[in-house]
Amino acid sequence: MKTMTCRQMGGPCDQAFQGKDADAVINQQDQHLKDMVAAGDEAHVPANKDMRGRWKHPIKGMGWYKDTKKAFAALPDD
Repeated sequence: MKTMTCRQMGGPCDQAFQGKDADAVINQQDQHLKDMVAAGDEAHVPANKDMRGRWKHPIKGMGWYKDTKKAFAALPDD
């Protein structure tokens, strides 16, 4: 298991997400962004917009995805 924060993945806060792989923490952050925006948190709106854009434009979003996977791999195990 490793831990990444919302901020490490381009978000505005230090909410921590744990997972066995990068995809697990990415999915947790995606849900977090949706939940925070739905709750009225304006600070998360830009990151949520970016997240939605990555999935709408997968070729362009692959750069972020690859960078996040590399950053996750470089983290120490919890």
